[in-house]
Amino acid sequence: MQERQLPGRRAVLGAAALGAGAAVWGGAGTASAASSRGHGTHGELPVPLIVGHRGASGYRPEHTFGSYQLALDMGADVIEQDVVPTKDGHLVCRHENDITATTDVSAHPEFADRKTTKTVDGVRLTGWFTEDFTLAELKTLRAKERIPGTRQHNTLYDGVWDVPTFEEVLKWADREGRKRGRRIWLHIETKHPTYFRKLGLGLEERLARLLRKYGRHRKNSPNFLQSFEPSSIQRLDKLVDCPKVVLLGTLTDRPWDFEVAGDPRTTADLVKPAGLKWIAGFAQGIGPDLTVILPRTKDDKLGKPTTVVRDAHAAGLVLHPYTGRNENTFLPADFRRGSDPAAYGDALGYFKKCLATGIDGLFSDNCDTALLAAAEFRGH
Repeated sequence: MQERQLPGRRAVLGAAALGAGAAVWGGAGTASAASSRGHGTHGELPVPLIVGHRGASGYRPEHTFGSYQLALDMGADVIEQDVVPTKDGHLVCRHENDITATTDVSAHPEFADRKTTKTVDGVRLTGWFTEDFTLAELKTLRAKERIPGTRQHNTLYDGVWDVPTFEEVLKWADREGRKRGRRIWLHIETKHPTYFRKLGLGLEERLARLLRKYGRHRKNSPNFLQSFEPSSIQRLDKLVDCPKVVLLGTLTDRPWDFEVAGDPRTTADLVKPAGLKWIAGFAQGIGPDLTVILPRTKDDKLGKPTTVVRDAHAAGLVLHPYTGRNENTFLPADFRRGSDPAAYGDALGYFKKCLATGIDGLFSDNCDTALLAAAEFRGH
């Protein structure tokens, strides 16, 4: 059982290189430190911080300016973007390159012939994909709610916003930062980087160029870079100096770049001390599925915490796990309320259980709920 992060504690989130590139960010169970390689201080961020997952996607269609703006207005400490490329090499913000469920592309007869079947990271998918559209073509589409059965209220906003480019997000963050007199933090994920590199649409170089253009490539820049493929983070580590996070699936998951390279390691291997030490050689944090930290029992109730928080902190890594959501369908059985999967359960209670493990941040679709939970663990 991890030591509980005590109420009233506020840590300064800083990045500091240690040894072969590991870092300490002043999270729970760690101490801020700096080596001769220097460090960037990020003291404006509280611990635990709350990341608006794809914006405020519990209330607006994900990865739209409506979602990003609402998350920021609600007080999210960091706003997340997932980036995928267009046919002509622009980075746009979509959770997946398959835009069938998140845009009105199926209602555009002029794009009917673009519907196709592809295998992306071993999964066979039929639909429409960003890499088959130019940016100009993609901009004729409108965004819509991805899971209308669960979030019917979000369908009210179908068609209101288009698909944003990542450069538009950077400009928005600059504008909002000037308006609010503070830096706007982003959490930026490269999606399917091995897949896109094979198509000649490498993500890392394109992302690095944009970060440099807007001055967000330094150690103390207000963004985190993240990926489910460690090799993408290793590549980014050679291009830019800002903090980096390796995302991890459930314990049996295996990163796709590991599949391609024949590396047998799974998440279960990477969250052991040896795996965490390896990650700390090129990243400053991990973003595991919440079940890696708080497993579910056989009857889908909340189990006892693992040692992952303690072990990651011992390796000098912070933890930004995912994803806290309000609806029953996403909660452990003992935090559900009523029989409607789309109804809200005791999300506040569950989020507090997650934060009590000593994690340094939490991704949430409902950042207002997560912020209310986090207030108990922050200093005043």
